Amino acid sequence: MSARIYIPGDAGSVALGADRVAVRMAEAVAARGVNAQIVRNGSRGLYWLEPMVEVETAAGRVAYGPVKPSDVDGLLESGMLDGADHPLSLGLTEEIPFLKRQTRLTFARCGITDPLSISDYRAHGGLAGLENALGMNSLDIVAQVTDSGLRGRGGAGFPTGIKWKTVLEAEGPQKYIVCNADEGDSGTFADRMIMEGDPFVVIEGMIIAGIATGATRGYVYLRSEYPHAIRVMNRAVEIAREHNVLGASVLGSDHAFDMEIRVGAGAYVCGEETALLESLEGRRGVVRAKPPLPAHKGFLGRPTVINNVISLASVPVIMDKGAEFYRDFGMGRSRGTIPVQIAGNVKHGGLYEAAFGMTLGELVDDIAGGTASGRPVKAVQVGGPLGAYFPRELFDTPFDYEAFAGKDGLIGHAGIVVFDETADMLKQARFAFEFCAVESCGKCTPCRIGSTRGVEVADNIRNGIEPDKQIALMTDLCNTMKFGSLCALGGFTPYPVMSALTHFPEDFAASQTREAAE
Repeated sequence: MSARIYIPGDAGSVALGADRVAVRMAEAVAARGVNAQIVRNGSRGLYWLEPMVEVETAAGRVAYGPVKPSDVDGLLESGMLDGADHPLSLGLTEEIPFLKRQTRLTFARCGITDPLSISDYRAHGGLAGLENALGMNSLDIVAQVTDSGLRGRGGAGFPTGIKWKTVLEAEGPQKYIVCNADEGDSGTFADRMIMEGDPFVVIEGMIIAGIATGATRGYVYLRSEYPHAIRVMNRAVEIAREHNVLGASVLGSDHAFDMEIRVGAGAYVCGEETALLESLEGRRGVVRAKPPLPAHKGFLGRPTVINNVISLASVPVIMDKGAEFYRDFGMGRSRGTIPVQIAGNVKHGGLYEAAFGMTLGELVDDIAGGTASGRPVKAVQVGGPLGAYFPRELFDTPFDYEAFAGKDGLIGHAGIVVFDETADMLKQARFAFEFCAVESCGKCTPCRIGSTRGVEVADNIRNGIEPDKQIALMTDLCNTMKFGSLCALGGFTPYPVMSALTHFPEDFAASQTREAAE
């Protein structure tokens, strides 16, 4: 029996040298005449330990990391294939504290299976949810998803079941399922990880959505900056067709569903669902006015479900285990699990999936291990570049949509970026305006002009030009953008700006003092 060696092919791991490790490992086992199979799996999400190499042993999978190509010979000589001890040994993978404490439902297979093996997918519970859905009527599927409490994981937190019910009830000769994979928030990588590490779960979720709503065609809208995910998803679609998971008769049933991967140029605004549809239809990504809602008139003017990658990837476990099983995790109106992406100045950056309810302080101090620099944490931005900055005084806030909204913040796509005490929050506020100005589609005045004026105002504060008036103007600009913008790009830019101004006023005052002293 051949040994199985797992080396991630995930883009994050590849960036850290996983391909070089895989090449060296193949050379080394061949030179030794060892009968070994190298599996390029997805990442487990422990990026400070990547490339993390695992071997299958009688006791379970044993991990080593971070591994460099120069470590390979020493690992093999020490008995790595039998799980022997070594300075890079991390022990049994499932016992690593960062992994052991998680509740992995959506990411249950990520890093465990061969991403492009449909038999591996089935062996680890894949397609069970789809098989259950094929034995149910559309209303019952929608009811199960609704009862689970699943909300959109792309940022808005809109109940998934309500969106599906709207499309089910809408009239139209053709309906569509669109997967929003335009993951553009800084510090986020969950969509990419699951598409590269468990692509069939996204496909399965889309098919179930199609059966539930009467849609027979689907599209995944991916950004061009994700070449690994594009390649894996395209191949996964081909494999799903070959095994009758996609096509005219899904798993031999009366239901038809097929899909394709579409690649966008990477405009941030195309993460907004109507701008995405414009791009998908071959036009420039510009936000549409609503109504009509995409659920009524979406892709090509037809009823369309638009869900985020993680929303769709969460559906198979709900259809497999049931609504109650999923709803039992979480708190308040935030049910199930959330894959938190930890980035920035931290010791342990990576993906951590757990039930809603853990506090921000637990995530930053305990799970992430504090700052990599060793300096005190100053601010944590939650929800991407348009998310609010939370100071330590708010670290008792539980990870819950309503709890964050109550503190003038948002969970968004659940990315958190940590900053230490050296961060200049006036610079961060300026960056938010600048980011919005660069990424704005230009359709509405508050976003287009407000963001540009915001940069000017931040510079005036920095230069000590009538600071009190400038701060009042910045506040007024944010108010106009928040309530006057067509979409969340302009509407959410005030979150980082006003939170920086509210929680770190000394950075706005200190800049004036510094400039005057110089």
